[in-house]
Amino acid sequence: MLYFFKRLKLRVIWSWAGCRDAWRNEHSFRSWVWANLISAAFALWLPLETGERALILALGVLVLAAELFNTAIERAVDYISEEDHPLAGKAKDAGSAGVAVTAIAAGVVWVVLLVGLV
Repeated sequence: MLYFFKRLKLRVIWSWAGCRDAWRNEHSFRSWVWANLISAAFALWLPLETGERALILALGVLVLAAELFNTAIERAVDYISEEDHPLAGKAKDAGSAGVAVTAIAAGVVWVVLLVGLV
């Protein structure tokens, strides 16, 4: 059991280091954090059901996770080679598309909820 908590502590430390580094070095990550703070404030302020709020908040967290995955892909590709290569570009574009699709899902939920409020 002690081993479990030791490993859990290390996972928390490593994860926090990744978030901190993304905050410091990735403009897109910071932008999504601010967007999610605004989104969360509106979700908590508007007369939404608990499940609707949970969906908005969870999708916001998923957008941040997608951005972190995208950052990981970009860094791994750049580590391998900084030279332009079609496959490197496609890998980076796919990571970016993953963020966009996740953000679109969050946007769709917002549109559906706001139309329902009117």
